[in-house]
Formats: sequence, structure tokens, C-alpha cells
Amino acid sequence: MKKLFALIAILLALSAVFVSCAKKGSNELVIQSYMSDEAPKKAFQALVDQFMKENPSIKVTVNTTAHEQFKTQLVNYLTAKEAPDVLTWFAGFRMQQYAMKGLLAPIDSAWIDAEFPAAFKTASSYEGKVYFMPQSWYWWAVYYNKDVFAKLNLTPPKTWEEFLAVCAALRKGGIEPIAIGAKDTWTAGGWFDYMNVAVNGGPFHQELTAGKVAYTDPKVLKSFGYMADLARNGYFMKNAASYSWQEAATVLFDGKAGMYLMGQFIKDVAPADKKDKIDWFQFPIVGGNTAYGVDTPFDGYMVPANAKNKDNALKFMAFLARKDTQEAFCKPLGRLAANSMVPVPNDDARRGLEMVKGAATAMQFYDRDAPEEMAAKGMDAIVEIIQNPGKLESILAA
Repeated sequence: MKKLFALIAILLALSAVFVSCAKKGSNELVIQSYMSDEAPKKAFQALVDQFMKENPSIKVTVNTTAHEQFKTQLVNYLTAKEAPDVLTWFAGFRMQQYAMKGLLAPIDSAWIDAEFPAAFKTASSYEGKVYFMPQSWYWWAVYYNKDVFAKLNLTPPKTWEEFLAVCAALRKGGIEPIAIGAKDTWTAGGWFDYMNVAVNGGPFHQELTAGKVAYTDPKVLKSFGYMADLARNGYFMKNAASYSWQEAATVLFDGKAGMYLMGQFIKDVAPADKKDKIDWFQFPIVGGNTAYGVDTPFDGYMVPANAKNKDNALKFMAFLARKDTQEAFCKPLGRLAANSMVPVPNDDARRGLEMVKGAATAMQFYDRDAPEEMAAKGMDAIVEIIQNPGKLESILAA
């Protein structure tokens, strides 16, 4: 009997431990985020606070990693035995490659068909299942310093010839024509997206990123040649590879550079007293080709297959999908929300939306549309061409 009672006591104790562990797991939500810049980090934390208010039994932990470091750590997060419950990431191929490998959990139950564009669902899915919750999207354009343009009596160019004339006038005025922070090579990817589509058209660019066209193709040589010419003329800022994108943005804000091809998130790092001094124009058309392309990446969240608290993660995904939640995040940042029920936040975003609507080609971004290995080598090549334009053909062959 003593042995029986002892065994019962042990079983009861183990049962209590299992219940405690299960309860602990069910009350947690761990989010790994790349939103390290102050403005988006603050906006996201406000969402987390609201989620915890609505779900007081769930304790949310947000771990923030610098954007570039996050990219290198992502595979480790996804393959960990106990992965984070939610990860920030990108739509399109950059997400789908992980769904393909079985590293993501489907989130179909959180998706709202009536409130999200069909194209967004396509970019958020793999083989008929949704694996990604888009939150915000934005446009890339040529941002410029209005004070610098006014001082030199310049107007935003619409054609490539006008763009070159503006570059020459800025150089003559002692201003770096084009700011670029190529320390993180992805910033240069936008130049290739816009240049290749402007010169060769959207379908050709999509064939290239799909691996169906060689980088030694004469058409590729031609589009890269435009960037090489900018470099030969000294139109890209000096020592671009030593600047982060934020540091290069400061050069633009301070009026030491005239223009910067960058995403709308450049406004996130602009000082309050300089935000209104920065405006943007559409990438210039080349050779009379009025059918243009636009980089319109959209960002959001995914749930790893190894997540410990999938039920809570799905609750959070459903929370993120809501109109009020998406508006709360996008409005202070001036982003466009993925949920189509959210109003456009301001006139700047309305202009961006109209530009996107008129585009013949919408791109996620070079390092999101192309396979990771191709994009890594391609972005290195773009930076190298900016630094050594005379080696264009050998760089493309490599």
C-alpha cells in the first residue's frame, strides 16, 4: 500500500508539472522582429500592447534584431527545436521558399478574403495554403531634397535625358547627385529593378529573376550599362559602400546630396524638421518607354512550423489582419495597408498608390523576387559596377 501511495503521489506531482508546463506554453507568445528603427518599432509595440489588452492571459515577448542581422539569422530561427511563434518577414518568393521546405505553418484560418486583394493572397501563399500575413506595403521612388532643387532651380525630371541633366547640374553645384548607402548591398537592388524594367520591360526582368536569362545577355549588359555610365560620370556619391542606407539618407536630409532611390520608409528616419523638405518623383522613363515598373514590397509575418504556441500565433495573425489593427500601424508611418478596407493615410501615400496603379509591372524587390543565391551575387555585382564601371562585362560574366 505504501508503494501504491508513493506511486500515486509521484503521478500526481508529474501531472501537476505537465499541467503547469502546458499552461505556461499556452500563455506565451514569442515574436522575433526585425523592426529595429525607432518609428516602426514604436508602432509595432503599440499593436502588441493592444493585443495583450484584448488577451490578458497571453504574455507576449518581442525580441528585436537589427534588420541585416535578422536576415542572416532567419534560417536558425526557423529550424530551432522551439522556434519563435511569430517572425517578421517578406512576401513572395522570400517566404515561399521556406514554405516549400516545410518550415512554415499555414495560417489560412486568420486570412480575410473579403478584405485583402487577390494578388496579395497569391504572394502570401504556397500550393494553395496561406503562410504569410501581409501588413503594410510601400513604393520605391527617387527621393530628392526640395531645398537643393530650389537653390539650383531644378525640377523633378521625367525622362532619362532630363535626369542626367539634373545630375550634371547637381555635380556642377558641388552637390552629390545620387546618395546611395551600399554597405548593405540590398539598397543597390532597386537600381537594377528600375533600370532593367525601364530599358527592357517587365516581362524580361521577370524572366531574368526566374533564371531563364543569362546575365551576359546583351539586354542585361545594356541596362547595367546605364548604371555604369552614372558611375563613370561621378554621379553616385563617393565611398557609397561605406555608408548604411540610413547614413546615406542623412546626406540627403542635410542637403549634401540631391537624390536617393529608396523606399517610402526613408521617411521613418528623417528628422521631424526635415521630413517636409524631402519629396519624391517617379523613376524616369528611358527611350520613350512609358510602360513603367514600380518596386512595391509588402511586409508582414509568418509562423514557423516549430513554433511552440501555434494557437496564440494564429490569434495574433487574426488580430494583425483586422482593419483597425492595420490602420493603427500604417497611419503613423504613412504606409499603405494590405487590408483594402483601411483608408489611404495621407496625400503622399495617395500619390504613391496612384503611381502603383498605373504601373505595368509591380516588383517585390530584386532580393525578394530572385532566388536568394542569385540575388546575393547580383547585388554584390551592382555595387561592384558602381565602384568599377570599367569592369562591367567581366563582372556580369562572373
